[in-house]
Amino acid sequence: MKIGDYFKRKESKYSAKVILKWLWRAWRGNQLQAVLNATLGLLGVAVSLSQVWAVQHAIDVASHTVEGSLYWAVGMMGILVLASFAISISSIWVRNILGIRAQNRMQQKMLDRILRSEWHGKEKLHSGDVINRLEGDVNSVVNFLTETLPGTVSTLALFLGAFFYLFSMDRWLSVIIIAMLPLFISVSKIYINQMRHLTRQVRDSDSKVQSVLQETVQNRMLIKTLESDTMMVDRLENTQSELRQNVVKRTMFSVFSNLILNFGFALGYLVAFLWSALRMSAGTLTFGGMTAFLQLVNRIQGPARGLTKLVPAFVGVFTAAERLMELEEDPLEEQGDPIEVEGPCGIRFDSVTYAYDTIDGKVIDRLSFDFYPGSCTAILGETGAGKTTLVRLILALLHPQEGEILLYNQNSASPISPRMRCNFVYVPQGNTLMSGTIRENLRLGKLSATDEEMHEALRMACADFVLDLPQGLDTPCAESGGGLSEGQAQRIAIARALLRNRHIMLFDEATSALDPDTERQLLQNILQSHDKTIIFITHRPAVVDYCDQTLSIKKVRNEENGSRP
Repeated sequence: MKIGDYFKRKESKYSAKVILKWLWRAWRGNQLQAVLNATLGLLGVAVSLSQVWAVQHAIDVASHTVEGSLYWAVGMMGILVLASFAISISSIWVRNILGIRAQNRMQQKMLDRILRSEWHGKEKLHSGDVINRLEGDVNSVVNFLTETLPGTVSTLALFLGAFFYLFSMDRWLSVIIIAMLPLFISVSKIYINQMRHLTRQVRDSDSKVQSVLQETVQNRMLIKTLESDTMMVDRLENTQSELRQNVVKRTMFSVFSNLILNFGFALGYLVAFLWSALRMSAGTLTFGGMTAFLQLVNRIQGPARGLTKLVPAFVGVFTAAERLMELEEDPLEEQGDPIEVEGPCGIRFDSVTYAYDTIDGKVIDRLSFDFYPGSCTAILGETGAGKTTLVRLILALLHPQEGEILLYNQNSASPISPRMRCNFVYVPQGNTLMSGTIRENLRLGKLSATDEEMHEALRMACADFVLDLPQGLDTPCAESGGGLSEGQAQRIAIARALLRNRHIMLFDEATSALDPDTERQLLQNILQSHDKTIIFITHRPAVVDYCDQTLSIKKVRNEENGSRP
């Protein structure tokens, strides 16, 4: 890459104004820590400038330039050192204790926003990328808002205080020292724009690395059985290579920029040293005054260096904010109190059409069907015909592009919405247990469930084997139900759904891992009350035998590319 390429303007997804508004809203939730850090920083500035005066005074007393007690002067220096230690310890406490709380709050807020947003079936971002943003980018934003910005207040205060202190001693030298600032301001816009682009490339590459790692660990058994270990390691190496290349490009640009900047700082310090040495040689400046000069120059250049570091910090937080804002792009689902419908109730499809995108075409095409109250329906069809999509539409996870889905009883009928999910029980296909104990998994169905209620749900789901385990309900489960067989995990998931006890029950291949006898007993237990509307997605003939009606959908292989009953 040519040097000129580093300075080409790169377009960003969001404008600086939009990102600043987002950061302002985020800052309002962390005001306490920010104010405490700013206050401690300003106290540190006051102590730092007092130390300059104390050192100058002690040297002048020792050299008999001014009168005074040397013991008192050194004692004052000691008091200021202790004050500096106290401020430093307080800053560490605020940063570590309140900082982790602020980070936790923001992660909770972002996760809540993701969970309440609309789900489209085809996620734009890999789960590893999302986790990378919730960890790395949230940490960047919180650190900037609660530490970097408050630190900037004290940095500016130290810069101004040192400048006016030096100005009171030698106005020309103070002006020369800060003459480099206009040049810095003039090139900062180019630097920020390019650095933001390069930082975004690094963060996106880092997300790709985490995605590969996460996917490989999650599918370790599959990779081992396919003997694809080498291929996955090579895939990781290729992704890491891309990350390294982007880090090299960003580092080269940063080093080149810092080299120019540091040259300016070094030149300014040499000018100050020469100026003060000439004045002391001419007898217009004491040795203590020269020491104060050089300390003040350091206290001007130190904050100035800190302000230059603020530019990469701004770049980093703009990139992090942009990546977090992308997590909020999906609109929120309909919000509000749950809408419970008095049972028994049913679901009616009226000419419903749905397609995930124009490329794949229609998955559901003009479907009309009545899952009437109290009925038991088996949905049959080949893979890809739209059975699972049908369930997602019923649960209002997806919304039909055409037609209408009604939740109704004998008194009313209303279009289905996310607020009506409180009327459903859903058991998805596959192993859906989470890490934790069996009790914790069951409480996802009903938070206030008693042990007696859990025992009854386990019995109904033919999962009473749990009660014979040494730790019973407190038996730990690994990730995805590790330690249990597929059939055991499936029955516990059904028990979790039964604890929810709602009017409409949806089972998506929920008995696929069960033996025929267990499946038969489970179906008898579920269907014995006849007061629920039950929908099975299944390939199992035994399930169909227990149902009142069937809905067979077929994948239409023509230009319309849809599914019909």
